[in-house]
Amino acid sequence: MNPPSFDREMDAHEDLVETEALSERGFTLEEIASLLRLREWYQQGGSDRVALIHSLSFLNFLRSSGRLQS
Repeated sequence: MNPPSFDREMDAHEDLVETEALSERGFTLEEIASLLRLREWYQQGGSDRVALIHSLSFLNFLRSSGRLQS
């Protein structure tokens, strides 16, 4: 098992890599931060009902920002 500090460093590195990849695809820093927060929330076992609402809200956001065609 890895020490906790090593796990945090790996998580930070993965977040940085994902942030750069999303940025290259045209996402703003605010959008990227929202996506990372949502992912963390889902991984920590958010409520089933709230997850559905967040998913629908996220899809609506993508549609309204022109990143997803309806």
